[in-house]
Amino acid sequence: MPRPLPVRPLIGITTYREQARWGAWDVPAILLPASYADAVAGSGGGPVLLPTGAGTAEVVARLDGLILAGGADVDPARYGSDPGPNTVPRPERDATELAVLQAALTRDLPLLAICRGMQLLNVALGGDLVQHLPDVPGAGTHQLAPGLFARRQVRTAPGSVLDRLLGPAPAVDCHHHQSLGRIAAGLTPSAWAEDGVVEAVEVAGRRFCVGVQWHPEAGADPRLFAALVEAAR
Repeated sequence: MPRPLPVRPLIGITTYREQARWGAWDVPAILLPASYADAVAGSGGGPVLLPTGAGTAEVVARLDGLILAGGADVDPARYGSDPGPNTVPRPERDATELAVLQAALTRDLPLLAICRGMQLLNVALGGDLVQHLPDVPGAGTHQLAPGLFARRQVRTAPGSVLDRLLGPAPAVDCHHHQSLGRIAAGLTPSAWAEDGVVEAVEVAGRRFCVGVQWHPEAGADPRLFAALVEAAR
């Protein structure tokens, strides 16, 4: 008798809602870079794409873990500010993802928040954001150009989850023009760029709750996704 296949934990991944073209079509579409789903599947999880819209939060009850994916800026109204000239918000995405995030936090689902996802986590818990890093004196380059990643080394906090998983000075792929400003209570910074910008946060006392400002799906290092999937089993 054939042995049963192992059950894959279901990992929800938030998505983009954008106008997109393929073949003869030019229509609103639900999008996600394939590298996210590939990284989850390659780490033993079952990727589940979560579209923007009503009802998505209810799906969280069926998930074993959650990834808040990167993308457009969080609406500054969510943290009491007006949008700057370089801020491109997606209010409808914020509403869906905040509901999904709250449902995940209530259930203590293992969570990996990536780039925009880390910023949304900070805002959801009461923090705010720096809207445009190039305007900050002394800030380095965290986004080479649209569609290009800045490869840089970050320093992890000794004893942190990231230190245990990635070591003290991993090289990462950055593509962000915003960063955390006031860090929410309950979030602990756990990695920094050489210019002092916070590149990762963690929440103690949860199964797995890590936010990274960089894009682990863009590289060849699967360890963060593997840790998420393992925590979700």
